[in-house]
Amino acid sequence: MEPSQETASLVKRLAGPSIGKAGLAKDQADINRIIADASKGSKFYENEKKKDQELTKKIEQMLKLRDELTSGADMQKVEASVDQLLHKLESQRDLSQTIVHFDLDSFFASVEVLNNPELGGKPFAVGHTVVSTASYEARKYGVRSGMASFIAKKLCPELIMVSHGMSEYSDMSHKVMAICKRYDPQMCPAGCDEGYLNITAYCAEHDMSPDACVEHLRSAVYSETKLTVSAGIAPNTMLAKICSDKNKPNGQFHLPFESEAIVAFMGDLSIRRVQGIGRVSERLLDSIGIKTCGDIFTYRATLSLMDKQFGLMHLLRTHLGIASNSVQPPQREERKSIGAERTFPPLGDKQKILEKLHEVCVELESDMEETQWTGRTITLKYKLDTFEVFTRAKSSTRWISKKEDLFAIGQELLLPELPLTIRLIGLRVTKLKDLYGPDPSIGIKRFFDTANGSSSPNKKRKLSASDQEISCETTSNIEDLPGPTDDESSNPVPNGLEATKPTSTRSRKPESKPRPPSVERERHICPVCEKKVAIENDAFNTHLDSCLSREAIREAQAESSASAESRTSPKQGDIWERWTKMTPGSRNSRK
Repeated sequence: MEPSQETASLVKRLAGPSIGKAGLAKDQADINRIIADASKGSKFYENEKKKDQELTKKIEQMLKLRDELTSGADMQKVEASVDQLLHKLESQRDLSQTIVHFDLDSFFASVEVLNNPELGGKPFAVGHTVVSTASYEARKYGVRSGMASFIAKKLCPELIMVSHGMSEYSDMSHKVMAICKRYDPQMCPAGCDEGYLNITAYCAEHDMSPDACVEHLRSAVYSETKLTVSAGIAPNTMLAKICSDKNKPNGQFHLPFESEAIVAFMGDLSIRRVQGIGRVSERLLDSIGIKTCGDIFTYRATLSLMDKQFGLMHLLRTHLGIASNSVQPPQREERKSIGAERTFPPLGDKQKILEKLHEVCVELESDMEETQWTGRTITLKYKLDTFEVFTRAKSSTRWISKKEDLFAIGQELLLPELPLTIRLIGLRVTKLKDLYGPDPSIGIKRFFDTANGSSSPNKKRKLSASDQEISCETTSNIEDLPGPTDDESSNPVPNGLEATKPTSTRSRKPESKPRPPSVERERHICPVCEKKVAIENDAFNTHLDSCLSREAIREAQAESSASAESRTSPKQGDIWERWTKMTPGSRNSRK
């Protein structure tokens, strides 16, 4: 008999991150046991067991800390303090906006049924070695995204496996997003099959209720694509996301816009249903007694004393159902990285591994060309057949975007690690430069930039020959990429794909249409940050003084300190002295 830790937390962990998917069987106990039994003896099982044991030790330490913090503490006084925070948060609740989260039902599977009607009503899954999505008929047996196909077939022997049709998914996704933009031009996609809308203005302009508006949207999607949509209507994005799952598939749920109703709704909600709380956070919270959002209030004093471990304010907002109601399309300047990766059956042959790396480089070059990004830091990611994930990074003094350069750096990072047996390989580019944006050498930053030449800030820049050369310095022998604290997106899953992702994965791309030349006459480009600023003296000088802070100058100096001595541009100290001695009037005269 295995220890209780293995028969409870490990079994649940092995079940995967998608146990809350709509349409699954109500009783997951037998399904989870089948998954655990089928996984025993595999490298995946051993890796998950190791992670579970590590988390168990972390929980033991955390509970010891909890006992130390609560021992002798005046818990009633702590609770009173937290209650004041709750009262303050409640006073900030905003019920003025109507937010909708829409989610296409079993998107990949639904598109496959459109292409092959014979699949209708049958249990099937999209994927190869790993399930990307499953039909609702298959979900009744426990089949879900992120599950190894051999386990899926143990749960459902009649399961039909269907290959991905990526181009069809992309085309259909674009059609659905275009329909949704009729109701909110500023809608925010959250993936290829879901997104957020603010329909407040649309309902007012068309004298429609939110329910009627959403029904109209869902009807439009179905009539034009034959796909069904589920939706949630709520005062903010967090609640709308939760509500869209209430009446799946092909339904909608409207949460009353009242504080009491929202708190009651959250009270019985499993903590795991909140976006951002995954398997690890769920188990950590469960260890101190928190299973539902209502339990947050019960254990508010303990959470307050352990604020560093859990983040009190975030959990209090979760308990109250308070979150952002801002819906905006992704902005190009918000993008921090662009990458591509491949998952495949375990490979140990050096040449075949390099072929997979080259495939990744080709895809990444295509993405960077299409979206007009280039970058300076390349990170290699690889997952072993033991499901352990490692990263290696290298930084360059030149801008990189070509597949030859990406492959050269990727190979340089990978070869010292071989021989290995790998099941996933990927590259990610960071320290990005927007080729649609202004040349960073314009303005005062040109005194510190190592790049030569400049171009108009309103024209798209092309890489020069010198920019395309590779000159790298190793910045880190091993660098863990930032990611979720839980393991929905980074945890290994049997035989390949992360949950819901096809074999070829790409970062979601914001819209990347060229920016038109500026026609504004009452704004100037700041010589420091290149942003457009009002031409009026006070506004312009206030902005300029802010940009010319000593911290900004130090940052600019740090970026180019390696090459500063080899140039003949003005001395950095002289530049600072020159600008700080200028009066607001004389600065304005230099515009």
